[in-house]
Amino acid sequence: MSIKYSVIERGEPGVAGGGKKKWYAQVKTDGEMTIDDLVKEIEKFSSLSEADIRGVIIAVENEIQKGLASGKIIRLDKLGSFYPSLSSGAADSEKEFNASLIKGAKVNYRPGKRISDILKTATFSKSK
Repeated sequence: MSIKYSVIERGEPGVAGGGKKKWYAQVKTDGEMTIDDLVKEIEKFSSLSEADIRGVIIAVENEIQKGLASGKIIRLDKLGSFYPSLSSGAADSEKEFNASLIKGAKVNYRPGKRISDILKTATFSKSK
C-alpha cells in the first residue's frame, strides 16, 4: 500500500500575482472508510457482534462529546488525543475581556505514537 499523490502548481502566499510559482505534492485520497467499513473489518478479528461494535463506537463518540464540551482533553491511548481550542477577539485588558469576544470553539486531534509512526514509514506513488 502507498499514499497516492498528484502534483499541483502554487504561487507564493501574500505576493501579488502569485510571485514565482512552484510545484508541490498533494495527497490524492483513495476513497474513504465509513463506520460500516470499520465495523466489518473489526468483526473479522473479534468475537464481538456488529451490534456490540457499533454500540461501543457510539458510546465512545458520546463520551468524547461530553468530555470536550466540559473542556477536557480526551486521551485514547495509542489512538491519540482530542482537545478543545478557542478563537477569540482581543481586549485591551483582562478586565475588559468577556465571553462575547469568543468567536468559536473547535476540536484538535493529536495522533498517538503508532499512528504517527505508520505515516513516517509510508511509501508514495504518483497518481495517474
